[in-house]
Amino acid sequence: MTTMTDTSNAARFREFKMPDVGEGLTEAEILKWYVQPGDTVADGQVVCEVETAKAAVELPIPFDGVVHELRFPEGTTVDVGQVIIAVDVAPGSGDAPAAPAPVADSAPAPSAEAEPEAPKGRQPVLVGYGVSESSTKRRARKGTAPVQAELNGHGAAPAPAAAPAPAAVASEAPKERPLAKPPVRKLAKDLGIDLATVVPTGKDGIITREDVHAAAAPVATPVPAQVQAPAAPAVEAADAVDAFAAEAAAPAGARETRIPVKGVRKAIAQAMVGSAFTAPHVTEFVTVDVTRTMKLVAELKEDKDMAGVRVNPLLLIAKALLVAIKRNPGINAAWDEPNQEIVQKHYVNLGIAAATPRGLIVPNIKDAHDMTLPQLAAALGELVATARDGKTSPAAMAGGTVTITNVGVFGVDTGTPILNPGESAILAVGAIKLQPWVHKGKVKPRQVTTLALSFDHRLVDGELGSKVLADVAAILENPKRLITWA
Repeated sequence: MTTMTDTSNAARFREFKMPDVGEGLTEAEILKWYVQPGDTVADGQVVCEVETAKAAVELPIPFDGVVHELRFPEGTTVDVGQVIIAVDVAPGSGDAPAAPAPVADSAPAPSAEAEPEAPKGRQPVLVGYGVSESSTKRRARKGTAPVQAELNGHGAAPAPAAAPAPAAVASEAPKERPLAKPPVRKLAKDLGIDLATVVPTGKDGIITREDVHAAAAPVATPVPAQVQAPAAPAVEAADAVDAFAAEAAAPAGARETRIPVKGVRKAIAQAMVGSAFTAPHVTEFVTVDVTRTMKLVAELKEDKDMAGVRVNPLLLIAKALLVAIKRNPGINAAWDEPNQEIVQKHYVNLGIAAATPRGLIVPNIKDAHDMTLPQLAAALGELVATARDGKTSPAAMAGGTVTITNVGVFGVDTGTPILNPGESAILAVGAIKLQPWVHKGKVKPRQVTTLALSFDHRLVDGELGSKVLADVAAILENPKRLITWA
């Protein structure tokens, strides 16, 4: 009899595990819970937002029921495969069972429900089962005990309460979720603002960054000047995403602020160190008169064929690089260390480095080499808008072959960019400025910029790198070459 009761109670609960929301990710941070214990959830409903090493992602739950327990508080980094939420899928079917035991720190707890064993290898993302178990033991993390009391605002966690009665569940409607984009939600979290208390002024009732700042204004703590993000100067070549958010507010007069390295920032650090100490970097520079390119930009803005898309210098720089790659295809390759092979790419997934509130990301335009100028303009516009909104998916950042980084948006002349891992070349574009320049034998004011091309010297010789950079410069100096060379 006891066995039957235990089986019946266990079958009432399903556990949703942290899925692998990207390509081989091992952990994610819970940014925001959209549900609380006692809330009714439906199949496909978003229950939380998590931040991986690549992007912020909203997780939908794959079954119906009533939330029984949240296993981790907001701000906790959770390994893929660990249970993050338990749901009562058969409320009212019998006496409420005891609350489930806490999840162990070192490994995910097995589900009480008799589910088929997940097959080994890559699993579909966003289904709650993650990837196959790793044999590697990870260091135990803090804060992995059940957090129902903490999430309800209590200091100490009492014994978990029994599952709610059917009548109580039926009378409680799901909480209405404030409308706001992920960067705005993160800003509100950083400032300690409850979005439910913010008055929205955006279209269709969406909460904007200004709304959050307005809500924080009466009680905001001044942020020392040394930790405030500087405003980007207005530069004609400003095409990259230049939105930044303060990492953390510090008490007035604080001499130091410590910020945990995790999520996107942690991934950036690891990738840059790996790239810098794996690929032998070479960087070459060229300063070029882009006056004719700037005139063409102005003309294209009035062209009816370009109506509805954004035309800017980055568009023509991207097109120039694509033409240079077509003329020098060896630059579009990758080094395969395990097999000791050079992998020549016959397509171009053009990466655009973008600074966002979550850190530097490099989404790429798939098959950019096949695009017309209007198509490339539309793709660039969509890429930038998506990055600004914090909606760039992990898939959009995978598979890049060559990258452009626009440091000119910050008023910087040039730099020595580090290769995006898995790529062999990256082009840095400096600020476009009016400078004295010898033109047709006379010194005249001309629009001038400096380009820097970094490349992997294992597979790109100096001659090849120089040809690519020279071709890009020649096209920007005389954009008619886009027609004759394409």
